[in-house]
Amino acid sequence: MLVYSMTGYASIESPMKGFVEDIAKEIQTLPVPTKKTDNGSVNVELRSVNSRFLDIHFKLAEEFRHLEPQLRKLICAAIHRGKIELRLAASHTLTASWPTPTQEQLNALSRLENQVKNWLPQANGLSVNEIMHWCQQNSANEKPDNVALQAVAQCLQTLKEARAMEGQRMVVVLNDRVQQLRTLVQNAKPMVPLAVIKQQERFMQRFKEAWQTAGKSVHGAMTEEIAIDKALNESAAFALRIDVDEELERLKAHLDEIERLLTQGGEVGKRLDFLIQELHREANTMGAKSAMLELTQISMNMKVLIEQMREQVQNIE
Repeated sequence: MLVYSMTGYASIESPMKGFVEDIAKEIQTLPVPTKKTDNGSVNVELRSVNSRFLDIHFKLAEEFRHLEPQLRKLICAAIHRGKIELRLAASHTLTASWPTPTQEQLNALSRLENQVKNWLPQANGLSVNEIMHWCQQNSANEKPDNVALQAVAQCLQTLKEARAMEGQRMVVVLNDRVQQLRTLVQNAKPMVPLAVIKQQERFMQRFKEAWQTAGKSVHGAMTEEIAIDKALNESAAFALRIDVDEELERLKAHLDEIERLLTQGGEVGKRLDFLIQELHREANTMGAKSAMLELTQISMNMKVLIEQMREQVQNIE
């Protein structure tokens, strides 16, 4: 599956032809119309930005307001997260073009009117406006509602393609940051034992100096062996305080999971966001335990990369 960005844009202008019976099933295969016809056209514009949930906003022309439930159903079937704005309007020719009534239509209306008046003599006759509306609804031309639903379905497919392209670019960026973090983890791993050894040497040197400086007055209470033993105990406690092996292992595990999710695709944005928080926590802990300038620098570099990943992940569906 693909990884989708929540950011995208698509627009379409659809002519009055090619009615699709089942819009939801055909959303993946609809052709994109490219020109107007004499019957007019509908104009669709879709904008998408990041959001915690699916948030849909409609800006519909008056003649299409009744389609909102159907349009919402279409969008929910195609998109699962993001703030979506749908603009739907008709060209002036779409509502202004009236079909020419056929002889068959007028004969059928006449028969129906006579039948009604036989039962209801007081009923009013049909007006020209009512006749024209009836002829338009029963004409062979495609109805504006059908064109609007088809155009929105086409535009949704274009939007999904745009979101998929942007999502793939994000995957490239995230994989690059993951590899850089792995390199930093590898660089940090051998630093802790070196720091412990150096600190142990400093402890032992200082205890020896203190033992020698104290003079014979304390030689009876503390031998050189006792001083060395205390130095070793202090260095062991120091090693425990600065040990970041667990943090580095958790960092590697989180990076493995991020790579797996990016390969899996689908709706992974929220899980990736959680993993980014965990990465940041481990990098912070490592920085707090750091006893070397080099390890502190690695922690800072990690947090910079993680923040860059956070910016990308917040736009993934």
